[in-house]
Amino acid sequence: MNDKKREKMELERRTPEMANPFQMMRRFTKDMERMFEGFNFPAFFRTDFAPFRMEFENVQWVPQIEVLQNNGQFMVRADLPGLTKDDVTVEMTDDILTIFGERKKETEEKREGFFRSERSYGSFYRQIPLPEGVKAEHAIATFQNGVLEITMPAKKVEPPIRKLEIKQPSEAKAAKATA
Repeated sequence: MNDKKREKMELERRTPEMANPFQMMRRFTKDMERMFEGFNFPAFFRTDFAPFRMEFENVQWVPQIEVLQNNGQFMVRADLPGLTKDDVTVEMTDDILTIFGERKKETEEKREGFFRSERSYGSFYRQIPLPEGVKAEHAIATFQNGVLEITMPAKKVEPPIRKLEIKQPSEAKAAKATA
């Protein structure tokens, strides 16, 4: 590997987006593809796997979220400090909840012989898959003290359970032979 390519890879490893776990996984898959490209292996990692999509590519910050399901309710809470409800948009389909918006914050500090001005801007975008059984048409969103809370009824969906009969090893061999 030439020095310029190695330097570029080292620089990429130190970029701030590497703090995002999805981007780290995306980077890992690209590195794996690069490692095996000369061996004529099929491209295992180039499939469109949802967490590897570029959901976080053009965002400056990612708000923390909490997702809960209990007592027949599905709830999503997003910490959005310094924002108002007018800075946030919530959209829903039957299976995806999308929260996006923009933060615009300006701070000024004036003292004798001293002036400081600080501006912080950044857009955010989060998509949360909705579990089976959620009644999205009954969703309610509230915003209080910098916390967005979205609740909706959700019935608990029990996966089908199948009980397996435990056989003796000789019975299992006989069953395989007849199959």
